[in-house]
Amino acid sequence: MKALWGIFRIILRDQKTALMRGAALSLVVLAAGIALLGLSGWFITAAAAAGLAGMGAVFDVFRPSAMVRFLALGRTAARYGERVLTHEATLRALTSIRVRLLSVTASAPHDRLTRLRGPQALNRLMADVDALDGISLRLILPIAAGLLAQLLTFAMLWWLVDFSVAAWIVSGFVAASAVTLYLTSRSAAAASRREEAAAQAFRSRFIDLIRAREDLAVYGQLARQGDRILKTDGRRQMDRARVDRIERRAGLALSLTGTVVAAGALALGMVLARSGTITPALAAIGFFASLALMETIAPLRRAMAELGRMSVAARRVGETLAETPAQRGGTADTASADLRIEGLCFSRPRAALPVLRNAGLSVAAGESVALTGPSGSGKSTLLLLAARLLQPGGGRIHVGSLPLESWDESRLRARLTLVPQRSALMAGSIAEALRLGAPDASDPALWEVLEAVKLASVIRAKGGLGFCLGPMGSGLSGGEARRLVLARGLLRHPGLLLLDEPTEGLDDATALEVLKGVRAYLPQAAILTASHREVETAWADRVVALDLPRPAVIDCG
Repeated sequence: MKALWGIFRIILRDQKTALMRGAALSLVVLAAGIALLGLSGWFITAAAAAGLAGMGAVFDVFRPSAMVRFLALGRTAARYGERVLTHEATLRALTSIRVRLLSVTASAPHDRLTRLRGPQALNRLMADVDALDGISLRLILPIAAGLLAQLLTFAMLWWLVDFSVAAWIVSGFVAASAVTLYLTSRSAAAASRREEAAAQAFRSRFIDLIRAREDLAVYGQLARQGDRILKTDGRRQMDRARVDRIERRAGLALSLTGTVVAAGALALGMVLARSGTITPALAAIGFFASLALMETIAPLRRAMAELGRMSVAARRVGETLAETPAQRGGTADTASADLRIEGLCFSRPRAALPVLRNAGLSVAAGESVALTGPSGSGKSTLLLLAARLLQPGGGRIHVGSLPLESWDESRLRARLTLVPQRSALMAGSIAEALRLGAPDASDPALWEVLEAVKLASVIRAKGGLGFCLGPMGSGLSGGEARRLVLARGLLRHPGLLLLDEPTEGLDDATALEVLKGVRAYLPQAAILTASHREVETAWADRVVALDLPRPAVIDCG
């Protein structure tokens, strides 16, 4: 319940005014329904009694009938307003939660991002948040409004009818419904959690199937994977059916509760009326009010049946939202974006040996430096440290005249660009893929950067900037996709460009042309590349060889 309450507080902070108004209207709906049925019962009984007593001609039927119409119309209007306010407020709050989840996920440490799977992240943003709408709409607000309606009914019945009738009705509903709903939540918790887990597994595997359908078809595994997905969905449906059965049993128990309470209220009313304590018409108020009170507890059965699903989702979302990224420094630097690294150390958690120890290098504006070394020597790690995607264990990194940690995040990303070994391309046109790096770039600017990476002729042959890529950049070869990602990075016109094996998949002649195009496009940028190809080291102004425990510098002259 702690996790559920935490999510509700987030929703309440985001949409407090609308939710409070919606909760007030929900109370009005319940109160109007109870008053409508109680008044109708009194009206019918009183009119019948007046007729039997021969006083029908003088019995006032206009004011009670007018009040019945007023309560009926008012209840309808209040129900409409309550649904609009609470649903809109909840949807807006859940939208804000999704945005916050995306922000926290995108700002996670690099090590965590590299382990993140797309389908799982998509489920977190969609399925988990979708499960949270019931917290306010079907759980907390209905419970609050129902309890207030019960207390209000208790006070009115005590005043109009008798304390014993009021106590029997309210205590019977509260006690019996509390036990029923508690047992429902306990018995449905495991099935509800399993259903949600199966639903998320089904969506993840289905996304994997769609993305890998061509490879699965080639290897003859498409049908097998489809059967696995159907089995997962079958388990979900079994758990869904179990939750539905538990919910129906809870509905039956609540209906029996209402029947028993109403029968008891009628019996008490008859005893009091026979003794002359109250009139038969007042006795009818208690009976009909008890029938109306069913509306305060009936909607809760669905929420209790899905409590396990909501709790799991709330716990995961709450843990993620608690990981608010620390704010970086707020200083700007207007000087050049040259790079200086001194005494840099970095170790992986639980690793026996450090990745980098006492590493140092410098890259001046307009200079190109290539990092070389055997696999595992820390070339890619050093680029990630220089891009502030990893935190060093020791040493200093300066970009321009400022320490790396003093840079404001947005200004650092405007000044520095990292093109890693693996970069994402989404489905969409070539122009859309490039404009992710520079949204305001014109078509001539896009053709200029494509020319710089020697991709313009390829794109023209495919139909130009409007050529649509498939998922993960399908439609381009590996080398073409790599150059498109490089072009996207160049469009940002960074002062410091970090490239991790930028010409992988290209022949030597094309690779050299691309590297020359990069330097011509960014003549004043400081460029640091993690390289393993001779063409990249030959192009660079200097080469820094990384080899534990310390780097050695080779002057290329």
